[in-house]
Amino acid sequence: MTDRGARGKWVGVLATAGLGLLSLAPLAAPAIAHGDDTLPYLVMGGSGMPLPDDAWVDTIASLFLPANADATALYTPEEFYPLSLNELTLDDSVSQGLNDLNTALQPYLDSGTPVGVFGYSQSAIIASLEMSQLEAQGVPSSDVSFTLIGDLMNPNGGLFERFAGLDLTSLGIDFSGATPSDDYATTIYTMEYDTWADFPKYPLNILSDLNAFMSQTHFDYDTLTPEQIAQAIPLETTGGLTDYYIIPADDLPLLDPVRDIPIVGNPIADLLQPDLTALVNLGYGDPDYGWSTTPANEATEFGLFPSIEDIEKLPNLLITGTEQGIQDFIGDFTGTGPNPVSLSLDSLLAGLTDSTTSTSTTALDPDAVVSALTTLLSDPTALAAVPGDLTDAFTDIGNTLSGSLTATEDILYAAMVSVPEYNLSLVLDNLDNPIEALGLPIAADLAIYNLLGGFESTVLENAASSITASLTELLPAL
Repeated sequence: MTDRGARGKWVGVLATAGLGLLSLAPLAAPAIAHGDDTLPYLVMGGSGMPLPDDAWVDTIASLFLPANADATALYTPEEFYPLSLNELTLDDSVSQGLNDLNTALQPYLDSGTPVGVFGYSQSAIIASLEMSQLEAQGVPSSDVSFTLIGDLMNPNGGLFERFAGLDLTSLGIDFSGATPSDDYATTIYTMEYDTWADFPKYPLNILSDLNAFMSQTHFDYDTLTPEQIAQAIPLETTGGLTDYYIIPADDLPLLDPVRDIPIVGNPIADLLQPDLTALVNLGYGDPDYGWSTTPANEATEFGLFPSIEDIEKLPNLLITGTEQGIQDFIGDFTGTGPNPVSLSLDSLLAGLTDSTTSTSTTALDPDAVVSALTTLLSDPTALAAVPGDLTDAFTDIGNTLSGSLTATEDILYAAMVSVPEYNLSLVLDNLDNPIEALGLPIAADLAIYNLLGGFESTVLENAASSITASLTELLPAL
């Protein structure tokens, strides 16, 4: 989930004050401080980051942890099959990570020393499950505190609570519900439109789904500035020990491909963004916000339709949005818009050059491939002259193909068995409401099959990249 090689791979298929529950007041402190004493803080990484380096830990501490935190990196496996082959499944990785966290916490608990735990993405799951274990063991709430970012178990927006009860057994991914809100002092930060932590409440809104799956904000928490953190918006709760903050996005992820178009991309995106934002936000409920405005601590699964009150807001928002979009579009060309365009010859040429420059460093030369294969077919004994690492290269390619095939089979099993089982449970749980019994499985499938499509896309792209790298190293020897 935090492997940057998997960024932007989730598209497999296809903001009124409202209830007055939001405040723009700057944050007083990111987490509860324990007096003036130094607070030991165990910092876990995300998927693909088993042991965070010192620089990352320092960045996290400066952005999200209390001023008296003494942050230390904690090793956890952080593996995530099938996004990476030949690794632990998410469930197994989380289970081992939970053991690692238990072991690290025990000396503090034994001595009665207050301690903090930081979790990001996969490790936010570990921290969430740890809360339940500590509470069951009777550990006082004053002994441990938590800070989470990009939490998949975020009660009102986390993917694992939106679809709680879904179990993709072949992939080892159990959608395990919500982070406890009243066990231990906790602070949870979420970036708007985060695929994993701020997923739409109403997945029948296809625009909202696509926007979430195209979002890369889940990977950008460590790029935030202290000013952005200070202006994070506190969300309403009904009580408990957890504070929730949303960090607004500057732009709509759905329009990122448009913004990549040279010269005219930003003006076109700025023309469309106000209206598209309202349409996308309707997938969360209130079209003014890209997050659910119901209490943040209440475990909230997905639903079918936003309220009539929310839908009634849309026409006026689209009218004002159209006016704003036209104004921004013109302003971009006159220098008063959000993304002014320079029409100088140098800037135009630079934009065109950037759009046609290839960034690939591992592309194969087709002529070299044909020549090498021709040589081998005409004279198989040529293999004898190739260095010994030829066998290693072909072994790597074979392992990649085999692992990719296995992952694809597991994804297909999830799509053809696990998801229908989940759909059946939705039907049986809602027999007293025929509309929900019929509609909820359709809404769930729009999101879940898109997610599985993203998994398969990542598997295929990683396989292609690995095989290309192997062949690139091999061809000079042939």
